[in-house]
Amino acid sequence: MLEIVTFPNDILKRKTNPVKKVDAEIKEIISQMKETMYKNDGIGLAANQVNIPLSIMVIDTTSREEEHEKFQGVLINPTLVEKAGEIKFKEGCLSFPGLQVEVLRAKEVIIKAVNEFEEEVMLHLRELPAIVFQHEFDHLNGITFLDRLGGLKKRLALEKYNKSLKEKVGA
Repeated sequence: MLEIVTFPNDILKRKTNPVKKVDAEIKEIISQMKETMYKNDGIGLAANQVNIPLSIMVIDTTSREEEHEKFQGVLINPTLVEKAGEIKFKEGCLSFPGLQVEVLRAKEVIIKAVNEFEEEVMLHLRELPAIVFQHEFDHLNGITFLDRLGGLKKRLALEKYNKSLKEKVGA
């Protein structure tokens, strides 16, 4: 299992590098990312969240009981082709343990990526899978969900996060 990097680690603010070839090393990284995501009850994980500066994300929304669309997959070198609609959703993040904030996202996205079999895929994601994709896509671009908040909301979320970190250290 890989170690999850937590905010304010610098790697979370840097854009990741494209994957040149899906070889055995990349497949092992993907396998370890999936294991890490599942062991931490996550539904998405970007490679830079485990200190790997590559453009890889794993998503699995199938464990959620809400009446949302479901998606499970690996997306390498993803690009956002189109987005539509708006949806507010209370998001959490493995790199911000204990913090949840409401973020405005596109309700639907069309994306292009390469899967773990090195096949190019074009996907139309809606609702929860679209939200998770945008959250992880932001990570790959050095953007955290806090960067999607306005000044006061961002400051309050940071204060709450920092307070929870201090409580963990004192425990």
